[in-house]
Amino acid sequence: MAAPLLALQNINLTFGGDPLLEGTDLSVAMGEKIALVGRNGSGKSTLLKIAAGEVEADSGERFIQPGATIRYLPQEPDLSGFATTLDYVEAGLTGGDNAYRAQYLLDHLGLNGTEDPSQLSGGEARRAALARVLAPEPDILLLDEPTNHLDLPAIEWLQSELASLRSALVIISHDRRFLSDLTRQTLWLDRGRSRRLNQGFAGFEAWRDKALEEEEQERHKLDRQIVREEHWVRYGVTARRKRNVRRMSELAGLREQRVNQRAQTGNVQLAVAEGKTSGAIIVDAENISKSYDGRPIVTDLTLRIMRGDRLGIVGPNGAGKTTLIKLLTGTLQPDSGTIKLGTNLEVATLDQQRSSLKPQTTLKDALTGGGADTILINGQSRHVISYMRDFLFAPEQAGTAVSKLSGGERARVTLARALALPSNVLVLDEPTNDLDLETLDLLQEMIADYPGTVIVVSHDRDFLDRVATSILAFEGDGHWGEYAGGYADMLAQRGADVAARAAASEARKPKAGLAPTAPPPPKKKKLSFNQQHALKTLPGRIKDLTASIAATSEKLAAPDFYAKDPEGFAKLTKQLDKLQTELSACEDEWLELELLREETGA
Repeated sequence: MAAPLLALQNINLTFGGDPLLEGTDLSVAMGEKIALVGRNGSGKSTLLKIAAGEVEADSGERFIQPGATIRYLPQEPDLSGFATTLDYVEAGLTGGDNAYRAQYLLDHLGLNGTEDPSQLSGGEARRAALARVLAPEPDILLLDEPTNHLDLPAIEWLQSELASLRSALVIISHDRRFLSDLTRQTLWLDRGRSRRLNQGFAGFEAWRDKALEEEEQERHKLDRQIVREEHWVRYGVTARRKRNVRRMSELAGLREQRVNQRAQTGNVQLAVAEGKTSGAIIVDAENISKSYDGRPIVTDLTLRIMRGDRLGIVGPNGAGKTTLIKLLTGTLQPDSGTIKLGTNLEVATLDQQRSSLKPQTTLKDALTGGGADTILINGQSRHVISYMRDFLFAPEQAGTAVSKLSGGERARVTLARALALPSNVLVLDEPTNDLDLETLDLLQEMIADYPGTVIVVSHDRDFLDRVATSILAFEGDGHWGEYAGGYADMLAQRGADVAARAAASEARKPKAGLAPTAPPPPKKKKLSFNQQHALKTLPGRIKDLTASIAATSEKLAAPDFYAKDPEGFAKLTKQLDKLQTELSACEDEWLELELLREETGA
């Protein structure tokens, strides 16, 4: 393997109770793309802070190659102390950096650089923070939930931008599609220890499930061995004293080994409080329109939502998704058109901004509404501590203020509150933010089994593919289109991605002082001879490069290679970097050509 730019070795950290990190390792070499995964509370964000030098471990070693540059994106960036977003981004540059990248990145992320940081929304603050860490083009980028609060065009642009960088990446994200497309290695943080897989996230879940299954088998074998030894103690024939002492000592060791094993973290118990059965038709909207200050939010929309539908809503930030939900749930009236709501509707809403959670409210009061020890679920009274355990909260957290909880814990509190309300219509606004992958799986299963209707706003492409039966997508100028199936099905039917459609909509708007003109007829595109040839030959080239990288990595992994031939080791390391760069370029070119082929129908 290539020499690491950053290495954490045998990191230990305890905040009370079980160790958060216990002998954890992290190694980042030039150009590596690493997915850092694990359950909420497993220490992923803490490990990233240690790597960035913002938190000091109790013990262990942190090594950075001299001259290597690192930039860290926290979950909740602090923009205080800066007059404008451009000032904030430029403050992250050093003498040798390209100053023009600050404004370039802000422009591409939908900001102009003059915004007051104190007035930014969560999504805007995240965009400014992304521009700050991307602008210097560092050797290593440490990204903690980079897609949170970003809309789909921004996520697609960010994914493309990160793929084009030579920087090494360590990414924490709940977005499966984002991780699968970008990463080539995976570091799994589980019960304080790290395990590395030399594959991207796409291969992680099958590998994790196999590892947990083998661990359970080993635990079962240990339990059976303890039972056999205890049976010998009770009923075995007395042998020599020394032999008895030895076997008793071994039994004590087995018992201690079993006690010291840290069991796998349990899963959230998701159960929704069901309301009365609603009518067959949930929403019947006909030619509804809504605008604010002359800006169309919804234009001439006709839509029918039936009982049991799972409607996904997608569009860029500012498109009017929140207004659309208010129209569909009857809390806002359209300017024109008619909208009829079904009978016996009971709506429960999960709020994206967690605004219903007051910072100083305790966890117990946030779940019960205050002044009670019980909560009513499906007509049955449950003690709040029992309900807390369903969402992986310890009893001692009952008095913890909401402001002291992590992002993932606040997400689980909001989810617990929404699911406790009797409902036959669930409105979920960005439910995937800050949830770990295991909880996302359970949320998907719960939505699949829910007998009512679900309306979900999400920028998580994989989540929409798994849960949605239809997608309502923003088309520009207040127009929304409905497509059967999930997000991938929508793209196939539209023939263009969200970013391309948004750009086309912007291009159709008349410029100030110019009379609107009819758009020219689109020219039919076709693949050139060279593009067709590349499309045929690139898969073979990618296969050959992958094999060469594997063979080179195997040579470098030889334990005595560096000691015997330092010069050869350095030469082979450079060769590996060159192969990895060429592989990345080939993959990008093939992806662009494949998209062009689909677009032209070639």
